[in-house]
Parts: sequence; structure tokens; C-alpha cells
Amino acid sequence: MLGVDPGSLICGYGIISVDAKDGSYITSGRISPPATKPLHYRLRTIYESLIEIIRTYRPGDIVVERIFFAKGPKAALHLGHARGVILLAAASEDVPLHEFSALEVKKSVVGYGRAEKTQVQEMVKMILGIRGTLYPDSADALALALCYINTLKFNHAVSEARK
Repeated sequence: MLGVDPGSLICGYGIISVDAKDGSYITSGRISPPATKPLHYRLRTIYESLIEIIRTYRPGDIVVERIFFAKGPKAALHLGHARGVILLAAASEDVPLHEFSALEVKKSVVGYGRAEKTQVQEMVKMILGIRGTLYPDSADALALALCYINTLKFNHAVSEARK
């Protein structure tokens, strides 16, 4: 499971192995193209890096944040372009893509949809047993993957209850 927190300057990613019960932490990081480069070069760096991550770890699913808020029109456009590159990478490698809003992710991982970034970061570290530093963008990416795992668990429980 690959979670990706989109951004044109910093794009966080996190990979979780999904087993029968829960998920276990594999790796996480940030794709940080040079801020001095034009947008189209930064997008190419994000795309190429994601393709390499997908080919290395072979995730069964990719989870990305559904955007509903940005600081301004230019930021929204750049974020939209970064999301487009993530969607393209998923399609190029034929990996199913899932989307969740920040509210859904926070509610799933922290239990409160308006949780602060630091709360999400600490909860992700606790759930996955990560010691040491975890970048906020990587924590958000891992939270996306955890949200999808929680959704799968819930859907399975509902399916079992209906039998």
C-alpha cells in the first residue's frame, strides 16, 4: 500500500505492508524537487521518483489525498498538477488508485476530523511503531494508507456481518 501526500515542492510518500490484521511500516520519505526549477521540471521529478518507488515496492494500491482546500489559486493549480502526476503514475503502472479527503483521513487515524498535523504525525508513529523522526508529509502519506486499510477492515466487517 502506497500513500502519497501531493505537493509540487514536497511530495510525501509512505509504504505499508498489509497483512491479515493490520499494516506494518515498510518505508517513507519525501520527493523534493529543486524549488528553483520551473513547475514542469518539478512535476517530471515527482513522476520519475514515483515510478521508481512503484517499481521497487510493487504496491497493490495507491492512496492519494482528495484536494478541497488550498491557500490560493496558484497553490491550488500547482497542487492539482502534482495530483495529476500521481494519478498518471498510478495509471502508467496499472495500480488501483483510491482517494480520501483530509477530514476522512484525520477521522480514521486520529478519531477527530479537525486534528492538527502534529496529532496525525504522532498517531501514525504510534500505530506503526515508528521511532525517531517522521516528516509531516511522510506522516500524512502513511495516514492516507492507514485510512484505506481501516476502510478495507470496516467493509470486510460489514460484509461478514451481513452473511
